[in-house]
Amino acid sequence: MRRVAITGIGVVSPIGASYESFTRGLDEGRIGTVRAPWADPVRGRHAWYAPVTGDFDAAAWLDERTIRGTVEFSQFALVAAEQAIRMSGLEPPPDTAVVMGTAMAGASAIAGAQSQLDAAGPEAVPRRLPIQVWANLAAGHIAMRHGLHGPSITICTACAAGTDAIGLGTQYIRSQLADVVVAGGTDHALSEVLYQAAVNYGASQGIADRELASAPFDIRRSGVLEGAGATVLVLEDYDRARKRGARVLGTIEGYAALAEAYHPSAPQPDGAWEAEVMRRALADAGAAPAQVSGIVAHATSTPKGDAAEIAAINDVFGGRESLHVTSVKGSVGHTAGASGPMGVAAALHAFDRGRLAHLPTTTQVEPDARFHVVTDRPAEGDFEYIQVNSFGFGGQDSSLVLRREGR
Repeated sequence: MRRVAITGIGVVSPIGASYESFTRGLDEGRIGTVRAPWADPVRGRHAWYAPVTGDFDAAAWLDERTIRGTVEFSQFALVAAEQAIRMSGLEPPPDTAVVMGTAMAGASAIAGAQSQLDAAGPEAVPRRLPIQVWANLAAGHIAMRHGLHGPSITICTACAAGTDAIGLGTQYIRSQLADVVVAGGTDHALSEVLYQAAVNYGASQGIADRELASAPFDIRRSGVLEGAGATVLVLEDYDRARKRGARVLGTIEGYAALAEAYHPSAPQPDGAWEAEVMRRALADAGAAPAQVSGIVAHATSTPKGDAAEIAAINDVFGGRESLHVTSVKGSVGHTAGASGPMGVAAALHAFDRGRLAHLPTTTQVEPDARFHVVTDRPAEGDFEYIQVNSFGFGGQDSSLVLRREGR
C-alpha cells in the first residue's frame, strides 16, 4: 500500500491568513475572538465570533471576476489551496483530484440575500447567488483555477468534513486512483441568524467574558464559538514526492470514520464511539496508543462534547500524563468543516518545531482529564505521532494519525 505525504499546506484563519502567521499565532497564544456586530452589551446581549483575520486580502490572490463569482467559503479555499500548491513546489498534473469538506458552505450568503429580499424586494437579490453558494463550488473553483480534471469531490459531514476530505484523499492515493490530491476544509457560517439559532438550540451561550466564549476542556466552558476559515493540503504519493525532491511535512498513516447513530447533535456520553474511531485510525496506521505523544482534540468547548471526548481519550490512552492534548478552538473558535484540517496544521507545526499549541483561554482544566491538557504555553517535545480528531453533528466521528517525516 502506498504511503501518503503532505508536501504543501495553506491556511486562512482568524489568527492569520497563511500557515506561517497561523502557527505563529498559535505559539503566541493569539485569540481570534471579537465582538459580533449584532451584540448589544449595554442591553446585556453578549455575542462573540471569530472571523478571518484582517490581513486576508482576496484581491491579492484572486482576479476580480473570481471574487465576484464567489463568496467567502470558496475564496478562503482558493487562497489556502494556492498557498499549499506554491509550498509544495508542484505543478499539479491534470489528473489531480480535489476533495474539499464544508459544513455550511454558502449558508451565510443565503441568509444575507434573504435579508436583502425582505428589505428591498426581489431585484435586490444578488444575481450570482446560484453560482456562489453551492457546497461543491470551493472544490470546483480550485479545479478550474489550476486546470485539474481528476475527481472533484465535496464532503458535507458537518464538522468532520475537512478531516473526511483528507481521509478520502488519502484513500485515493493509497488505492492508486490519484498520485496527487488537493484536500482540506473551508467554512464561513457567520451571520446573526445562524448565531441566534445556535443560542436558541443551546449549542452556544451569550456570555460576557470574551475568553470563556471558547474554552475547551475548561470547567467553565459555555458552548460553541463560530469561527471561519480554510486549510488545504497537497497530498502526494510518498515515493513520488521523494523522487522529485519535495519537502515532506509529514505523512498520513491512519484514518477512520464511523457513525455514532446516537443523537443528531450530542455524542454518546461515555465517548465509546469516539474511542472506537480513534482505535480504528491507530490500527490503520499500525501504531499503538503508546506511540502517540500528542492529540489535537475536537474539543468544541461544549459541556457534553468535551466530556465525551475526555472519556474517549482516557479510555484509549489509559490515563497517560505524558500525553499532550490540545485544540485549536481556543484560538480560532469552531471553524466547522475547516477545524480538522486546522488541527492538522497544528500537528505539522509540532513536527517541525517541537511545539504543540496550547489552549490560551483554558485555565481551569476539567478534573476528569487523565492526560496533559496543554495550557499556558506550547508543549515542547519530540513528537513522532499525533492524532487529530473531528466529531460532527449527525454522529460523524473521524480521526487521522499523522507521523513526522524521517522516521
